Amino acid sequence: MIEIYFKTNRDAAFKRIEDFHAGCWIYAKEANLEDLSKITEITALSLADIRDSLDKYELPRIEQKGENMLFFVRHPSEQEFGLYTQTLTMILTDTFVIAISPHRSEIIEQLIESNTALGTAQKSKLILHILLKITQDYTSSIKRVRHSILGAEQPTQVIDSNAIRVLTKNEEILNQYLTSLVPMRNLLETMAGGRHNNLYEKDLDLLEDLMIAIRQSEDLCRVNIKSIRSLRDSYHIIFTNDVNRTIKLLTALTIVFSIPTIIASIYGMNVALPLANNKYSFFIVLGMIALASIIGVLIFQRKRWL
Repeated sequence: MIEIYFKTNRDAAFKRIEDFHAGCWIYAKEANLEDLSKITEITALSLADIRDSLDKYELPRIEQKGENMLFFVRHPSEQEFGLYTQTLTMILTDTFVIAISPHRSEIIEQLIESNTALGTAQKSKLILHILLKITQDYTSSIKRVRHSILGAEQPTQVIDSNAIRVLTKNEEILNQYLTSLVPMRNLLETMAGGRHNNLYEKDLDLLEDLMIAIRQSEDLCRVNIKSIRSLRDSYHIIFTNDVNRTIKLLTALTIVFSIPTIIASIYGMNVALPLANNKYSFFIVLGMIALASIIGVLIFQRKRWL
């Protein structure tokens, strides 16, 4: 579905219009091949050039096709199970800016609903502003993951598989964020090099701020991944120690209970045995069993198996 917006610097909000014209912003949400075909009709691009915009696994990168610049980026989203980022493609042409998303992009829709001083004719600044919003969204999402990690921390006595599951999910989220942030940083460094586009001086200042913000998000993501791995290793050590203590306890109990079983089995044989003719043999055997069991318990207590 294609939506067309126009806004000047003096307008308070983005206005939705019906026809394409210079300085407009085109947003293809929940895009399909039919939408891409319409975009190829108004640009010098071919369908093969923009087909990757529908790939939900596409990595961030920048491409130049003639006079057109294609920015493939990813931003935080949980619209599909197992994926915590989603594809967003932005195209900078001589006439307008195009945003293509295979899903509904919350980043784009929030920007459309906001009252910003940005105009759609400011094409480079509009793309940099979207990239800044994406970076800020990454930072906010990483902080939410951090709070989730801290909230999931439990005393060592009550650690269970659910705590491990929460850590594993959060680590996967942060890993997906990191695999998007690193290529995005490379994309911004390419833009800063000026090899693909010409930016105004104020745009360069915004680009520098954006590069600083994305490096901070990247560092924050790495720090939290290390924290998760450290916490998970601690949980693993605790689990291992608990298993070892349980095995020792069961082994000690097995040996202690085996003592009366062995003695009772011997005196259950139908052969001549010591104390067989003693009228106190039953109590003597019980005493032997009790004494041997107590000795076994004391030995395992000394070794801290019980």
